[in-house]
Amino acid sequence: MYGRDSRRKRRSARWGVMAGAGAVGAALLLSGCSSSGGSGEGKDKDQANPPVKQQPKGEDPYWVNPESKAAGAVADYVRDGKDKDADLIRKIAEQPVGNWIRTDGDVKGETREITEAAQKADRDALLVLYNIPHRDCGQYSGGGAADGKEYASWIDQIAGGIEDRPATVILEPDAVLHLVDDCTPGEFHKERYEALKGAIKKLKSLPNTKVYLDAGNAGWGSPDSLYEPLTWSGVENADGFSVNVSNFYSTKDSIAFGKKLSEKIGNKPFVIDTSRNGNGPYTEGDPGERWCNPPGRALGETPTTNTGDERVDAYLWVKRPGESDGECKGGPKAGEWWPEYALDLVKASK
Repeated sequence: MYGRDSRRKRRSARWGVMAGAGAVGAALLLSGCSSSGGSGEGKDKDQANPPVKQQPKGEDPYWVNPESKAAGAVADYVRDGKDKDADLIRKIAEQPVGNWIRTDGDVKGETREITEAAQKADRDALLVLYNIPHRDCGQYSGGGAADGKEYASWIDQIAGGIEDRPATVILEPDAVLHLVDDCTPGEFHKERYEALKGAIKKLKSLPNTKVYLDAGNAGWGSPDSLYEPLTWSGVENADGFSVNVSNFYSTKDSIAFGKKLSEKIGNKPFVIDTSRNGNGPYTEGDPGERWCNPPGRALGETPTTNTGDERVDAYLWVKRPGESDGECKGGPKAGEWWPEYALDLVKASK
């Protein structure tokens, strides 16, 4: 229906897929949990920086990682006497963000480490799973599990790492969208539907795990083309769906999009990624690059389950604010901490 170039432009300009689950997702998956190797970690820096506190559970039940890259950046600023910058970045470091689970290595161990730390803090772990076969249609974040069998094994490892500990899972950003935008080849559709259904079934067999299947964002277009693929992917057995993952569409527009879609799938609730949507989407420059480190963006609503809307379960920071989308507009590699961009996000916030 569309050629490769038009598909790429349509994805990047209309719903910024590479920002959502593209280069950023790939880098996060390679690095795994930010509990190890984050900037500014180490005994001396931990002593110089007061421990990051959890948010009030009644307002925000998700775990704040005290060893995140943002927390490490705060420690660096404190050490260097840059108190104003430290205070700014604390606005990121003191909020819970998504933990993008690795795709190889000790998957079960990493998942256990995250969920145990969250449980010890009396909070829920927020996990992002991004490893579907033929991920991102071979583009900027191509890859994923080799096939459905390998994917199911990966999901089993994650489930083994969660066990009965409280966790909220954002399942496979863009996976459903790519089934309906002429991106994922038709011969892989059945495998993907089965993989998503199997993942939801496995994760929902755990006693304290919530699952939100990703459903794109307000820039994608009409929800009419999405509700059947979501149904075929097993959304009825999930707790709901997610919108705006790693994207920039306003909370108002995301709510309107989510509600239209919800009406078509049994009034399922949904969650919204508000990590960088404070100023809405970037509309200047090359449409094919608007998704990547757009200037002038701002933090959105802080994570909370008190949204004031019974259909919206939570505002979440699924994307980690301050980490680069990729080597564009002067940015470092995808997933790396970019101090200047992080500071600009906070300064632009209301």
